[in-house]
Parts: sequence; C-alpha cells; structure tokens
Amino acid sequence: MRWAIYHSTKLDAHCVFQLVSRRYEKGSIIFTSNKSYGEWGDIFRDHVIAAAILDRILHHCTTVNIKGDSYRLKDRKRQGLIPQSLSG
Repeated sequence: MRWAIYHSTKLDAHCVFQLVSRRYEKGSIIFTSNKSYGEWGDIFRDHVIAAAILDRILHHCTTVNIKGDSYRLKDRKRQGLIPQSLSG
C-alpha cells in the first residue's frame, strides 16, 4: 500500500494511527519520508497522535537515513532541466 500525506488532517492522523496500531508487533511496515521525526506533529497537525504513531513505529525499527540528492534530482540535473549548482 502506498499512501502519500501532503496536507493531512487530524482524521488522516487517526487513520495512520489505527493502521500502525493494528500492525504493531504483528507485521512489518515500511515508511519513507523526506521529513524528520520531529516534523511529524506538524505534518499530522496533532502532536499527541504523531508521538503515539512514532512510539509504535520506532519501538522495533531500523532507521536508515540517506543524505544527498535524490535520483530524480540527479537525473534532472544530468538532463539540463535544472542548474548543476542547485543542491537538495
């Protein structure tokens, strides 16, 4: 399942919480994000629910932090669609 949250509501936060709670200690979930954990409260517009979600996610997790330009950005630079000096 792929779910993109751009402009989330508190209802979205509760839905994510329900999903994570139901999967907690029963199966795997993979999350990808370009936002730090500290920003999740602002993204979900509910810091309490975000903390509860993160508590369940981070309890048995492995976090991989990748730094640098995205492949899409690198491809666009190579194709000359954006200036080479632009860094992500």
